[in-house]
This record gives sequence, structure tokens and C-alpha cells, in this order.
Amino acid sequence: MVTNNPYQAYQQNVVNTASPGELTLMLYNGCLKFMKLARAAIEQNNIEVKNENLLRAQNIIRELMVTLNMDVEVSKNMMIMYDYINRRLVEVNIKNDLTILDEVEGYVTEFRDTWKQVIQLTRQKAHQQGGQA
Repeated sequence: MVTNNPYQAYQQNVVNTASPGELTLMLYNGCLKFMKLARAAIEQNNIEVKNENLLRAQNIIRELMVTLNMDVEVSKNMMIMYDYINRRLVEVNIKNDLTILDEVEGYVTEFRDTWKQVIQLTRQKAHQQGGQA
């Protein structure tokens, strides 16, 4: 795909060269971004923008759900949490409830921060062993 926009080209290259762990981190960050945009839209009573951004956040949560390896025990617990977050995002969209949005933003932020630490620890370990993460 040829693009004349250097920023778009850069972003596409970042995604194409990212490790699976980095892609997961990007999903968490994207989900948080869309929740923040939805929050602003709720505060401005912009229903269309709110709906659009909450649907994007839900799509990311669903993507995280389908990428889980259900052979790993922690994935079963993550599936329960992702399902809960997804249902709560639907509630936010119906009720315009910022308290619910605060709750799910907190969970996604925790997941993102934990995932970021895992990536950092993996890189440090690989670096100490002379390999790459």
C-alpha cells in the first residue's frame, strides 16, 4: 500500500514490525484513547461521537478476547474480565454513565501497565542473555 502521508506510513511500519507483545500494548493504548474520546463526547452531549468511540473500544476488547490462548489458565480469567469490560462499555453507551467508564478505564489501564512491565522485563532478560525480545 502506497501512501503519501509520511505519518501514516510510519504508523503502518510500526504496526508491521511490532512484536505480538507490542501489538497487545498498542491495543490497550488504543482502547484507552477511544474511551477518553467517548468521555469527552458524553460531556459534550455528542451522542454520535460517543457511540463511535465506544464501539471502537468494544472492538478492541473483542480482539483481545479472540487472541487469548485458552490453554493457559490466566487466559480464562482474562476472558471473564474482557467480557465484563465489554458489557460495561455497552452500559456506558446506553446510560452515558461516566462512573462505569471510570471503572472500565481503570481495569484497562491496569492491564496496559502490567503488560508494559512484562514487555520491559522480557526485554531486560533477553538483553542480559545477549538475545532479542
